[in-house]
Amino acid sequence: MTMNSGLGTTDFLTTRWSLVLRSRGETSEARAALSELCEAYWKPVFAYLRRRERDEDRARELTQEFFARVLGGRGLGGADPQRGRFRGFLLGAVKHFLADLRDREVALKRGGGSVPVPLEAQDVASEGTSGVGSDERVFDRAWAVNLVNRAVEALACEHAEPEKRRVFAELKPWLLGETAAGSQKETAERLGWTENALRVAVHRLRRRFRDLVRAEVAQTVEGEERVREEMRYLLEVLTVVSN
Repeated sequence: MTMNSGLGTTDFLTTRWSLVLRSRGETSEARAALSELCEAYWKPVFAYLRRRERDEDRARELTQEFFARVLGGRGLGGADPQRGRFRGFLLGAVKHFLADLRDREVALKRGGGSVPVPLEAQDVASEGTSGVGSDERVFDRAWAVNLVNRAVEALACEHAEPEKRRVFAELKPWLLGETAAGSQKETAERLGWTENALRVAVHRLRRRFRDLVRAEVAQTVEGEERVREEMRYLLEVLTVVSN
């Protein structure tokens, strides 16, 4: 992921949509952009396919095949930032991929052959992409968790120096809701800080974390209002995950 370090005040050097647009064609830059997209969104795609497949290995194979198609230049040709969320576009591409597999299976059976594509019985092609169905919610939850993890990784990279790394390791639980009661005093003592200094540091870290999460979201939608809507929705699905 390539981002400007001043996320709160400047534009990003790349966005997910710009990567999609750059990924078209046969240049080395296009291949690199596709590879980055595949790496960034493998987990949400796998989560969705795993929901639809009884066999985990088969779901993994389908995920690999989907991204092989993408890397082969057959998966993102219709992408358009004006159409909305990249999340919705990618989910639609996966659904189209499954529908295509089913069409191939039906055609082969009619021709006397068969292929092992054990898809679920429901009509994939007729589903929407709003994220309201159970399968779509699985995709959106995996998307949200993956997005948060990427923000945490970016924050960790900003604390790569030894002393900063030690501080980040101590404060990270406050980002993810993993702190135990009474741990604030103990953490402050380990760092040689006052409790007030610890509270200030946690506040700043959380603010930076929110900026990075927002930065990730802003790479997948166009416009400030859509960013706010996506932030609200992802918070909703993350709340469901934590309950």
